Amino acid sequence: METKKETEKGIAKKKALFIEGPIAPDFIAQSIAKHQSKTGIGAHDIFLGQVRADEIDGKTVTGIAYTAYEEMAHEKMHEIREDLFGKYDLSCMHIYHSLGEVAVGEICLFVFVSSPHRKAVFEALHELVERIKKELPVFGKELFGDDSYAWKVNK
Repeated sequence: METKKETEKGIAKKKALFIEGPIAPDFIAQSIAKHQSKTGIGAHDIFLGQVRADEIDGKTVTGIAYTAYEEMAHEKMHEIREDLFGKYDLSCMHIYHSLGEVAVGEICLFVFVSSPHRKAVFEALHELVERIKKELPVFGKELFGDDSYAWKVNK
């Protein structure tokens, strides 16, 4: 997404929210490594959402196919981001959600929040993930081995 400094200057850059397919561990590691040079940051908190092999009506989920109303999702994410930067002392926030098929065991959501202090990242990350799951127009079809599916319901 963008850093607090970019937001304060009013030059927030539109960054990727969606990634086609699963989110690679190397991408996650590189994202974290890029923050080592930001010496005003004292804390990071990370959430990784992974596709589970849930059993639904006697069938086991083999993956999830994600779709989104992308324009609305970007607008809503901007609103959520602005709310949280106003509420917490954050240095930066990054959100990446998969689109397309993601197999069981693969990462479909990567959320990364940074701040000078740990309390802000713990609280902000929890609220951010809950709001993403509740407010973003992202839809998942849980896929089964027999080529059938069921629309995912977030709990």
